[in-house]
Amino acid sequence: MSKYFRINVAGLERDLLVCPLNDKLSIAAFILFGDVELTEKCAAALLERAPEHDIIITAESKGIPLAYEMAKQEGNNSYIVARKGIKVYMPNPVSVEVQSITTKGKQTLHLGEEEIKQLRGKKVLIVDDVISTGESLRALEELVLKVGGTIAGKMAVLAEGDAANRDDIIVLGPLPLLDSEGNPVA
Repeated sequence: MSKYFRINVAGLERDLLVCPLNDKLSIAAFILFGDVELTEKCAAALLERAPEHDIIITAESKGIPLAYEMAKQEGNNSYIVARKGIKVYMPNPVSVEVQSITTKGKQTLHLGEEEIKQLRGKKVLIVDDVISTGESLRALEELVLKVGGTIAGKMAVLAEGDAANRDDIIVLGPLPLLDSEGNPVA
């Protein structure tokens, strides 16, 4: 089995660790954490294609550096993170459940009162690192609509598997599912 899968995204090549999901299927782990150059380039490339929006939202946690960098590059001083747990500084939270392919078990995403105020009546751009099943994206959409925001667009660096065929998201490229040997599944 190949330990790494090479990808080219935003003009940069990276070797992604191949992670088995079961005996027949693997994924290539695309992680922005710790890769400043990749995060900056992906943010710039996504902003070139981004629809008009007022604010960016992402889910905790792998989308955070991307949302931060996109907000920074566009000169916006804020972005929203839907949290996986309710914190003491999040009064009157709004929550939705999500089942992500990369996390075992159901999760819940939460927005506190301050985030809700920032989203209400705004055109919201949803961003994430990778869209696979689309469950995290669905949960973010539900949160935005619940608090009175409108969806300006949905973006990710990569779309994995069938998500690459979706026409409702803007992505920089596909991320194929891999077989047990680390080769792309057709």
